[in-house]
Amino acid sequence: MAGAEPCHSPFALGPAMALRGISVVELAGLAPGPFCGMVLADFGAQVVRVDRPGSVGDVSRLARGKRSLVLDLKRPAGATVLRRLCARADVLLEPFRCGVMEKLQLGPEILLKDNPKLIYARLSGFGHSGSFSKVAGHDINYLALSGVLSKIGRGGENPYPPLNLLADFGGGGLMCTLGILLALFERTRSGLGQVIDANMVEGTAYLSSFLWKTQHMGLWDQPRGQNMLDGGAPFYTTYKTADGEFMAVGAIEPQFYKLLLKGLGLKSDELPAQMSVADWLEMKKKFADVFAKKTKAEWCQIFDGTDACVTPVLTFEEALHHSHNKERASFITDEEQHVSPRPAPQLSRTPAVPSTKRDSSEGEHTEEVLREFGFSQEEISQLHSERIIESKKPKANL
Repeated sequence: MAGAEPCHSPFALGPAMALRGISVVELAGLAPGPFCGMVLADFGAQVVRVDRPGSVGDVSRLARGKRSLVLDLKRPAGATVLRRLCARADVLLEPFRCGVMEKLQLGPEILLKDNPKLIYARLSGFGHSGSFSKVAGHDINYLALSGVLSKIGRGGENPYPPLNLLADFGGGGLMCTLGILLALFERTRSGLGQVIDANMVEGTAYLSSFLWKTQHMGLWDQPRGQNMLDGGAPFYTTYKTADGEFMAVGAIEPQFYKLLLKGLGLKSDELPAQMSVADWLEMKKKFADVFAKKTKAEWCQIFDGTDACVTPVLTFEEALHHSHNKERASFITDEEQHVSPRPAPQLSRTPAVPSTKRDSSEGEHTEEVLREFGFSQEEISQLHSERIIESKKPKANL
């Protein structure tokens, strides 16, 4: 089956989305890989998640629009099955540490020889070379090694991670998605696949290019947490309101700052200059006193519709029901009444049409997928008897 055309099943041929007809084999992993696979599925790719025997599916809950096949890759027969899948797929998404796939005899040299058109996407923490390539890590560690963590935190306090969004999902999952799309585009010219080394350290560092490029412009001269864009400025931070809620302020430009002061009932000629860094701490205290006198709703009434760059800090529930988000239908609800953000960005002609069906159970589509990829029923039965694959049908909810 070497060099065979990608597998295009009826499952893939739904609405005319941007990635319609693209076949992706995603090896099950933690959050960054599943997110990358979900983005591809949201925009029309046929994504098959390969789960391990005994697994509990995607604990990241990012399985939207995917099918599941259970396959034991640690056994040679299981590795052979994956080779056959990849011989007809467009993309392989693998989330393992350096050397794991090679140990399984599933490295790029082997799979690209089987299918020269394959996009082999490797998503790891530290990359597939370098002294850290084989050690364990999490978002906070990748953030630390990229240099970005040193910039995040309040003045006089330890650096702290902004949830696990930045390295896992921004520098990792999203950058890997970008790499796959770039490689797919290049393949239209060369007809060849390639290997993508997407890793969270370098991905996060790349996201921070603005910080690197502006180091000598005075934006980051102060200690952590005391600069204009990291919470140090009185006009770029959050303030607590009378009801214990919060407002976010981002009035950087002079014309916006003027509107901020107007809304707060303050007079610019009675205050220090906006960019007087030495006075920022006192100014923050003054602004905090004013914000504490009204509720979040009252401040929204004052600032909504203005260019003061003042917005409420919304909870998830509040974001769901905010008028702007409702007008744009920014959130979707699946058949189990679970809410999540709608795929972004919006495309005018081939928009994403995310699945609203429940997430697949592990092994739910094992036989279906294998048949689509050219396996006979006799082969499937043999793989079952040898426990190379598993099939599990979901239980009906009575």
